[in-house]
Amino acid sequence: MAKKFLYVVAFCLVAFIVGRIGYEMFQEDIARIALVPSTEFEPQEALEENAYEDPAMWYSRPGMGESDPARWEPSFAPPAEPSEAAIDQESARAELIPLPEAPDYAVFFIHPTSYLNRARWNAPIGENADEEAERIAKVFVRGMASPFNGASEIWAPKYRQATFGAFLTDAPEGQQAIDAAYEDVKEAYAYFLSSLDDDTPIVLAGHSQGALHLNRLLLEEVNGSPAAERLIAAYAIGWPISVEHDLPAMGFPACATAQQTRCILSWSSYAEPADPSSVMETYAASIGFDGEPRGDSEILCTNPLTGKYDDTAEMSLNLGTLVPDDDLQNGFLVPDAVPARCDDRGLLLIGDPPELGPYVLPGNNYHVYDIPLFWANTRADVNRRARAFAGMDNASAQGTAS
Repeated sequence: MAKKFLYVVAFCLVAFIVGRIGYEMFQEDIARIALVPSTEFEPQEALEENAYEDPAMWYSRPGMGESDPARWEPSFAPPAEPSEAAIDQESARAELIPLPEAPDYAVFFIHPTSYLNRARWNAPIGENADEEAERIAKVFVRGMASPFNGASEIWAPKYRQATFGAFLTDAPEGQQAIDAAYEDVKEAYAYFLSSLDDDTPIVLAGHSQGALHLNRLLLEEVNGSPAAERLIAAYAIGWPISVEHDLPAMGFPACATAQQTRCILSWSSYAEPADPSSVMETYAASIGFDGEPRGDSEILCTNPLTGKYDDTAEMSLNLGTLVPDDDLQNGFLVPDAVPARCDDRGLLLIGDPPELGPYVLPGNNYHVYDIPLFWANTRADVNRRARAFAGMDNASAQGTAS
């Protein structure tokens, strides 16, 4: 599954590196040359015992205050041509829409790939960390972990992520790099749990490479453990999950309703017309958690506008899309920006391509924007499920909802 799935992402990045003409003619070869390491894989030594006790090993954790990127909150965009009525309306919406009171809960967020260097198979951390990878990772945490900032605690670990090129090769080094990255994530997760009271509810979230590691974490560490009873929901976004070949082994169902808990949400966003052929071809050839090829099996698609599995919703239900500025350091929320519809393949279609920035991938793939497209709805979704888990709404907190 990890092999070549992110080619479409790499294509977009390589276009900026080598120019559009050569990119169109030789995109797969160029992606390999530009991003796949030519060095030997260096096995990663295990981190020191209790390495994650060090606050420097986290992009986000309790006690960081204003420097915590996950605690950032956007405001609503001002009207393009403000009238007196519009100004009055905007002043009322300048702050985020308040959420109902929710119980204390903790979030563990795994950031997506930010290391593009081909000098190593795994990103260095600590004193030798790649500055650009660090900068991008903080941008990702700011834009993708911030919808979960209604939590009492947010934890986002640094880890020796697999470089982008590890996903573009069938060489064994690619999987070795991914496995090494997962070991760090697993250790960070163990420390996260040890830092909480035994009865604190948890939310697990990740995007892209982060979702890949989260899926394995659910399979190997969460399923059947005491933590499974404390799971509000898992948001494994931007990595395909087979309803037939993955979910049963992971031990958690798809979130079928808006208040269901102890379940999994996932989506992969495409504007129309969508061309997911590269992703679908790789997905079909990949092996599921049950040991069988995923083939043309349905991909799990949660509609983030409704919180329901395999659903359709108009853009009027979109509480706010995060539209970033040019350097991705800031942005505004725009309500009613895009609709969302799960198609029969399990892709999330968002209608006409919205203007969000230069990082839309070939085939109208909005992978980079999976969470920002539905920032405010994701924020509301986790609050709603946390309330249901605590029995604060008229819904069951154990796998069903009214």
